[in-house]
Amino acid sequence: MNQKSGTSAGSSGNAFAPMYLETHMRRALDLARCAWGQTHPNPMVGALIVENDQIVAEGWHQGAGQPHAEVEAIRALGRAPSPDATLYVTLEPCSTCGRTGACTQAIIEAGFRKVVVGAVDPNPAHAGRGLEILRQSGIEVAQGILEQECQDLNLIFNHWITTGTPLLAAKLAMTLDGKFAAASGQSRWVTGEAARGNVMAWRRYFPAIAVGARTVLQDDPSLTSRIDGEVFCPRRFVFDRHLKTLEQERLPQLYMDEFRNNTTVVCLEGVDAARKARAVKAGIQVWELPADQGHLDWTALRARCAEAGICGVYVEAGPTLATEVIESGKVDYLFIYTAAKLMADAAARGIGSERQTATMEEAIQLADVRHEVFSSDILTRGRLV
Repeated sequence: MNQKSGTSAGSSGNAFAPMYLETHMRRALDLARCAWGQTHPNPMVGALIVENDQIVAEGWHQGAGQPHAEVEAIRALGRAPSPDATLYVTLEPCSTCGRTGACTQAIIEAGFRKVVVGAVDPNPAHAGRGLEILRQSGIEVAQGILEQECQDLNLIFNHWITTGTPLLAAKLAMTLDGKFAAASGQSRWVTGEAARGNVMAWRRYFPAIAVGARTVLQDDPSLTSRIDGEVFCPRRFVFDRHLKTLEQERLPQLYMDEFRNNTTVVCLEGVDAARKARAVKAGIQVWELPADQGHLDWTALRARCAEAGICGVYVEAGPTLATEVIESGKVDYLFIYTAAKLMADAAARGIGSERQTATMEEAIQLADVRHEVFSSDILTRGRLV
């Protein structure tokens, strides 16, 4: 735990109760997740008010344009906080006025004397400014409580606000020996039900999902998030350079279902006019991008997504697409689910091409790595270095 304040949390003269700092911040994180995937391009933020070591009010940011978490908690309290009240918030309070007022001003006007913050605002133009405003107003501030967890909550926002481009993340499911499917092409299922349930949660987190044409033709996926009977459909991309998914007589289900207007086919410029016309007639949007060494130009894809306000894309990659995007560094983040299985078959499809990796120092690496266990499967995720 990284704690920062006017004096260290728990030191003599500090009014914070160290034994409760992480407990209450974990609750604030749970509150933030109530809006899982619903706040883009804003971050998810949770807040709560504690008096006499008891939570007396809670709030979270529910969506762009809606009141921020701190304001929601203050409204839920419905009165002035007591002199010993502490406001906990997972992200540094905003100090500028957008569609809503500055949270720093709301905190000051409410009369709080203590504020506990998880992560600092990643926006270089604002980072630390809100904390300084609070301190200058005489409010005692502790920061960095469960900082890594609070930062991890907003992978998409953190990338978007610092780069102005979407977070492109690839999801892979493979066996212990790096195989995506049997030699026959059969791939259902590499991982177990618990891991697949986690994939549904990440599909809900990202504003867009993408797959390659081969996956569409082989698996006919729906690319929806299905959790507890609720079906959510984000923006769906199909990377299909030559519109092969529009050749067959019966179109794939994601071109015909109730969410087909959420589907976009990404192809190369100058694609077959008849296939393009068929897509348009079916209500499918078509994005034509320039070529990059025979593949889609992912720099152009990033720019097109940014123009459309799409701040994150979850790419569910098979072996061909995974090899392309990882070896060329086209994605920013990886989700790798590893099943406790061995294909032990050289003919089974895996990741990798003709890349020469002579030493461990030349290996592709991940940073800010996190691990989760789902029954016998393990998720390793992190930023692609």
